[in-house]
Amino acid sequence: MKTLQLIVPCFNEAEVLPLFYDETAKVLTELWQYDCGFLFVDDGSADDTLRVIKALAQRDERVKYLSFSRNFGKESAMLAGLRASTADYVAILDADLQHSPALLPQMLSALEDGYDVAAAKRVDRKGEGRLKSRLSDRFYAVANRMMTVELDAGAQDFRVMKRAVVDAVLSMTEHRRFSKGIFSFVGFKTKWFPHENRSRAAGKTKWSIKKLWRYAMDGILAFSDLPLKLPLWFGSFAFCGGLIYGLVMLILLLCGRAAGAVHTVVCVLLLCTGAVLLSVGVLGVYLARVYGEVKHRPDYIIREQKL
Repeated sequence: MKTLQLIVPCFNEAEVLPLFYDETAKVLTELWQYDCGFLFVDDGSADDTLRVIKALAQRDERVKYLSFSRNFGKESAMLAGLRASTADYVAILDADLQHSPALLPQMLSALEDGYDVAAAKRVDRKGEGRLKSRLSDRFYAVANRMMTVELDAGAQDFRVMKRAVVDAVLSMTEHRRFSKGIFSFVGFKTKWFPHENRSRAAGKTKWSIKKLWRYAMDGILAFSDLPLKLPLWFGSFAFCGGLIYGLVMLILLLCGRAAGAVHTVVCVLLLCTGAVLLSVGVLGVYLARVYGEVKHRPDYIIREQKL
C-alpha cells in the first residue's frame, strides 16, 4: 500500500483547523487504497493552533506535527514538512480551505497515470481585492520576462508530488526559498488542475501587500540575474549619453555658441551619480543575499514535534 502524507503549514489557524480536518478526513475516506496521514507544521502561531493540532493528534493517530520556536514563514514550514515526510506521495495544501481537498482523488489518479506532479492552477481571483489581484497578475508577466524559469500564471503551492520530485526539491539548498520557482526549476511531468478561488473558511489572510511584495522580490532575485546586468546597461547608456552630449557641446562651441557651464555640470553630475548609485544599490541587494546564505543559519528551529 502506497503512503500519502498531507503537509499543512499553519500560522494562527486555530479557528479554521477543525473545519479543515473534518473536510479533509472525509475526502481521505475515499482514498482507502492509500495509507494516509497529516503533517501539520505550526509556524510559531500566537493563538491556540498548536493546542488544536495536539487535540487532533489525540483523536487521530494519523496526525503528526512540528512546531517552530517562532514564526519563520510559510516557505520554511513547507521545507520542514518536506524534510520530515517519508511518504511515497506528498501533498501540500493550506489550512484555510482555499485549497480544496476534494481535488486530491483526481490528483492522485493523475500520478497513477504516469505524471510526477499534480498541481492546482487558480483560474480566478474571487474574494481578493482588486489591487492585490492586479499586482499578482503583473508579477507573473514581469517575472517571466526576467527569470530563468517559467512560472505558470495562477500556479499554487497546492500539489501532490512523487517521492523523486520531493527529493529533487530538497536538493535545492538555498536559504531564501521561492518554492514556485523551485517547482518550475526541477521540472518533471506535471498535470495542472483548474481550481476556482475559494474564500477562507474562517480567520483572516496572513498575506499583506507588503509580504507579497517581499515574496515577489525573493522570487525575482533567486531566479534572475537581470538586475545585476542593469548597472552595465545604465553605465553604457550614461557613457554613450556623455559622449553624445560632449560632441554636441563641441559642435556648438565651433559654431560660436555654448551652453551654460552650470547646466552642463549639473546634467553630467546627475547622470553619472545616478548611474553609480544605482549600480551600487543593485550590487548591494545581491551581496546582502550572499551574506545571508554564507551564514548558514537554520531555516527553522523546532520547539516540539510528534512524528
